[in-house]
Amino acid sequence: MKRLFLCGFLLSLFFLAQAQPRWELDLRDWQFVLGENHSETAAWEDVRIPHDWAIKGPFNKDIDKQVVAIVQNGEKVASEKTGRTGALPYIGVAWYRCEIPVNEDFLSKRLLLVFDGAMSQAQVFVNGEKVGEWPYGYNSFYFDISDKVKASQPLQVSVRLENIGESSRWYPGAGLYRHVRLLVTEPTCIDLWGAWLTTPKISDKEAWVHLETKIHQPKAGLQLKTIIYDADGKEVAFSQQDNLMASSLFVQDINVSDPQLWSPENPYLYRAVSRLYHNETLIDTLTTRFGIRSVEVDAQHGFRLNGQTRKIKGVCLHHDLGPLGAAVNRSAMERQLRILKEMGCDAIRSSHNMPSPEQVTLCDELGLMLMAESFDEWAQPKCKNGYNRFYQNWVDKDIENLVLRYRNHPSIVMWSAGNEVSDQWSEKGVKEGWRLQEIFHRLDPTRPVTMGMDQVGRTIKNGFAAYWDVPGLNYRLPLYAEAHQRLPQGFLLGSETASTVSSRGVYHFPVKEAKGLMHEDGQCSSYDVEACPWSNLPDDDWPWQDDYDWVIGEFVWTGFDYLGEPTPYDHFWPSRSSYFGICDLAGLPKDRYYLYRSRWNTKENTLHILPHWTWPGKEGDTIPVYVYTNYPQAELFVNGVSQGIRKKDSSSRMNRYRLRWNEVLYQPGEIRVVAYDEQGGEMESKSVKTAGKASKLQLTANRLSMPAHADELCFITVDILDKDGNLCPHADQLLHFNVKGEGDFRAACNGDATSLEMFHEPKMHAFNGKLVVIVQSNGQKGDIILKVAAKGLASALITIKAE
Repeated sequence: MKRLFLCGFLLSLFFLAQAQPRWELDLRDWQFVLGENHSETAAWEDVRIPHDWAIKGPFNKDIDKQVVAIVQNGEKVASEKTGRTGALPYIGVAWYRCEIPVNEDFLSKRLLLVFDGAMSQAQVFVNGEKVGEWPYGYNSFYFDISDKVKASQPLQVSVRLENIGESSRWYPGAGLYRHVRLLVTEPTCIDLWGAWLTTPKISDKEAWVHLETKIHQPKAGLQLKTIIYDADGKEVAFSQQDNLMASSLFVQDINVSDPQLWSPENPYLYRAVSRLYHNETLIDTLTTRFGIRSVEVDAQHGFRLNGQTRKIKGVCLHHDLGPLGAAVNRSAMERQLRILKEMGCDAIRSSHNMPSPEQVTLCDELGLMLMAESFDEWAQPKCKNGYNRFYQNWVDKDIENLVLRYRNHPSIVMWSAGNEVSDQWSEKGVKEGWRLQEIFHRLDPTRPVTMGMDQVGRTIKNGFAAYWDVPGLNYRLPLYAEAHQRLPQGFLLGSETASTVSSRGVYHFPVKEAKGLMHEDGQCSSYDVEACPWSNLPDDDWPWQDDYDWVIGEFVWTGFDYLGEPTPYDHFWPSRSSYFGICDLAGLPKDRYYLYRSRWNTKENTLHILPHWTWPGKEGDTIPVYVYTNYPQAELFVNGVSQGIRKKDSSSRMNRYRLRWNEVLYQPGEIRVVAYDEQGGEMESKSVKTAGKASKLQLTANRLSMPAHADELCFITVDILDKDGNLCPHADQLLHFNVKGEGDFRAACNGDATSLEMFHEPKMHAFNGKLVVIVQSNGQKGDIILKVAAKGLASALITIKAE
């Protein structure tokens, strides 16, 4: 069995940690076996978690092939859906096991085994005895295993997981895909998730911090001392409370002078360090990071953060990390969120499930508001084997763990009780929604609760939409006005908007706006004029956002492409991932990224031209040119000849937010756009040239140095260029990757939703001139050198410092 600590140095650290009143061991090294046989004769594999057993594939159209009618998409007749859950082998039973060394001191400690998430139907065993189960793969849970400790015997932990088909509408991942930790404390301690911190009173001069601390196994003679530190580590407040009567709850109200308020523009974080004493002996210490901020929403002011009305500029994110699968990785998540922040995004919806601790913490640190969602299903199934199987017995427990775990995080500004649940249609569902919202209110009365509703006409009539703190409408723009008129809240949120589809670098002709359009190549046009039968373009959402105060913002579907749900190509193989993303599966921005940036990023200017200007064989053909910009007007030149000035026109649906030249005739050479201000002053220009023959590779890293930690990743974009440095937009050469030094090749991705090349193989074809290579630190300091080579092209090297 795999032991967590194999050398004396680490073992000494392990026992040294026991001298601390509270410590946590991150259980990273496990053994894994796929299948029900978990005996000593099984083919156990050493793995490091977080681990997704299915991401290495291979892709197979017959995996979880579903014959269904997707009600949410308006389908009435069942049809075969391939790739709906990513065509990856997530179905099956698997076992994980590890061994934790202990000593006699453990006999007097409290031990909790804490799971950030396990996909799915987890059954946990310690020393061969079952200690508990938790079916929902997206939630955090824990078990008290204190009574399993025996003197001089290691703790043998085993976890059985099982995923079954038709249980998801997207790729769920598989395995111990989030962290597992062992928490060791004294029997009398601050309970897990037992500190609850709110900021009920805030002004420019002071803020009151209300801290409730729940004690496990309280006894007389306890004392709690709490110090609040600012972001620089300076002590700014202190509170002390004695508990002489063995109460299980401490309540402290602490005044902080001249508070810094948390917001997307200023994600300022404080630390509350609570120390628990018994008869003057320190027995526990807990640090809680928090932000001072207020959240309000009402008909008069809309959504307010810190008393200031603002429109939410959000995106929905599924939990997978593209080529990394569902396995949590902080540096990959940080890259995603920074790309979105640079676009001007200020909010994330954790669709359609509970977020990971890493995602929530990063939103705290980077300044992104978060809608923490809970479920895609209640009791009525959307997938035959989905959460509906567990709902009755588990929904209350799942909500409780979600809220208790995350309610101290300032980034979370609202809870979501679900997404497009089928129960919204029924009388029973109307009552159940009210009940669930009251659970959220009881656990956390400081945040509003929302629900993403797609059957808006029905929910207006049956009362389901009338009681949510924030009524969330998924699409259904024609019903916005009716919802505002008839619902008592007096406002609404675009909880899911757009669902425009596109493939990076693909342009179809003639350019035409269409819904449900499918092309022979299995791709969608990056002119951003294609949507699904039930969805729309950004240009349809934005007038509602701009012209009506009672629309408080939006969450666009989606920030990034994700594995599974290849709409509109549900029937088309080999499509196996989505087209909805503003960025592709590799994290490369599509053209649509710059359309949103031109509207959302108010600090920097945007000037973006599409399409590329390399169209062999199309000389004299009409190639429309679009410009996405925050400037009010611009002039287009083809080989120096003006094609006229276009101005944004609020009276025109498609010209209000875009500048379009629809009758441009293609000539090889250069297109150049010059942007002007309202008075006609030249502000900025940009050009795109016709590319020649592919000649060389260019490597660009998202960072040139990174910590020498084994989980750290670097993302390197590979561009195929001609001899003059122009991107070759049709290039699809097979690229080979080699990593030397203090790192390893982790994965590659080209963003092509129809590619069946495996992410973990050190070779991949480029897609429209680009792909991304991911390298990982091995934990040692030094240089990591990536070499990329392709037949007929000059190879390229890049060096990343692991420090």
